[in-house]
Amino acid sequence: MIKVTQLNQREIVINADLIEIVESTPDTLISLTTGRKLVVKEKVEDVIERVITYRKAYYQRKYSNDPL
Repeated sequence: MIKVTQLNQREIVINADLIEIVESTPDTLISLTTGRKLVVKEKVEDVIERVITYRKAYYQRKYSNDPL
């Protein structure tokens, strides 16, 4: 899950695994595999970095020997 900000300043959390396309139109448009589209304030690069950070944390927890 990653946090993004809609153009109306509302923060939302989206499932990073459902992101299909992130494009600059010039606003950032996130297309989900569900067909839903979200316009957010973050730049494309920021959304990508948040997804990478989320996935790194997920896999580190999943394959770590340390309990939560």
